[in-house]
Amino acid sequence: MDATSTRSHAMTLVASLKVTVTPPPTPSQRLAPELRRLRAWALAKHIAGGVQDDAFLALIQRIDPTAMHDAPPIDQFVDGEMAFNAVIDALNLAREEVLLETYILRDDRVGERVKHALIAASRRGVRVSVLADALGSVATADVFWRSLEADGVTVRLFHRVWHRPLEALKRDHRKIIVIDRFVAFTGGMNIGVEYGSSIHKKGDAFRDTVIRVEGTVARELAAVFAEGWDRAEGPPLPGLEYVSWRTTIVSPHEHGLRRLGARAWRARVARRLARREDRRRGRRVLRELTTTRERERTLLVLDPRPGRGQREMIAVLAALLGGARKHLWITTPYFAPPTRAIRLLVAAACRGVDVRLLLPGPRADVPLARHAAHGAYTRLLASGVRIFEYEAATLHAKTMVVDGYASVIGSSNLDFRSLWLNAECNLLIFDTVYGQVLEDTFAADVQTSVEITRAEWQKRTLRHRMWDRFARSVRWAL
Repeated sequence: MDATSTRSHAMTLVASLKVTVTPPPTPSQRLAPELRRLRAWALAKHIAGGVQDDAFLALIQRIDPTAMHDAPPIDQFVDGEMAFNAVIDALNLAREEVLLETYILRDDRVGERVKHALIAASRRGVRVSVLADALGSVATADVFWRSLEADGVTVRLFHRVWHRPLEALKRDHRKIIVIDRFVAFTGGMNIGVEYGSSIHKKGDAFRDTVIRVEGTVARELAAVFAEGWDRAEGPPLPGLEYVSWRTTIVSPHEHGLRRLGARAWRARVARRLARREDRRRGRRVLRELTTTRERERTLLVLDPRPGRGQREMIAVLAALLGGARKHLWITTPYFAPPTRAIRLLVAAACRGVDVRLLLPGPRADVPLARHAAHGAYTRLLASGVRIFEYEAATLHAKTMVVDGYASVIGSSNLDFRSLWLNAECNLLIFDTVYGQVLEDTFAADVQTSVEITRAEWQKRTLRHRMWDRFARSVRWAL
């Protein structure tokens, strides 16, 4: 079969599923949950052009019909000092609103610096909202939160155990900062000294990645923030349409009606849900996606949380593995995926894709999670997957780049907790410019890493092997 016929066959496969991009497909038209992951991978594998094909973008929209944005110029930061300098500069320019959501917000030197910038913004009349995970930030003293609130900053802690004891395992792992709904930062960095230190100056620093974006995607990230903010019972954020944790669409003018408790409000919500059942996220589609690529740089937000978006996120990742044709380079600090994901990585390597994993070395902050990753090394190495362990600092970045074009960056790890228990936020970016940046970053990190070879791996001690086997068997609990 020649390239032209193969491409035609791939397009026919996607078309056979009644792909409709504008408007988004209804639930009955989407891939069935039990088939979504493997079928997304199989369809992507048969698309001739892989992730760079128009059919692949249509498939992604088929899996997760969300807003597609023109990808703005992206600033990437891999040095903590530079990242937080950029964040502080942006906070100092805020004029109307600051939204900050993070898993860890420490009351150390970096946390205090961010706090002072937030307070300064509040004193200028900026509406400042801070959402931190109660478990991730458990070591932060109460006086830190009180000092923020004393200066007009609204603070909420997500899922305090004594407030929601039955949902204590569900955590807010997102890292989002949105300024004036136009500038946004997201990635893997929490707020603390270990994240905000240069790896060239501080040996115990974390190596992480964060990006800065502008434009319509910032407004969608504000809507992602609003979902967790609503769950933490924060006050209404004016002008935002979002989906509450109860999967109820909330629009800006409904906040006032909510206080009335009127039947009219409930009827209005019911009507909106009926009309827009297929738009689970509840956010306005700011740009319509056409089946022919009218722009070369496209971005969409993947923001799964318990009860919504998790299967879609997994299916998108499976499609990326199936759509890889040349390179598939993954950086993650916690690598403990299901066995099926290992099979897909092996399948990619067996069909000639250059599959590389950059994982933590001896400075891993969770040794048992590192052993869980080790439990999959033997099979991966046997299939030709190249594995590197990072040694310059504690690895905490979460990125994926496919064929120098499709990139994923955000807060999700490749483990059970991120896939099923955490609220996460990631950006899927189709752009050769940023794809090249991410590949260059990966190559630079490899220079300060050690490659694991099959011969060396077979020499590890019996004790090491036993820990690997144990950790792999309990990976779901890590």
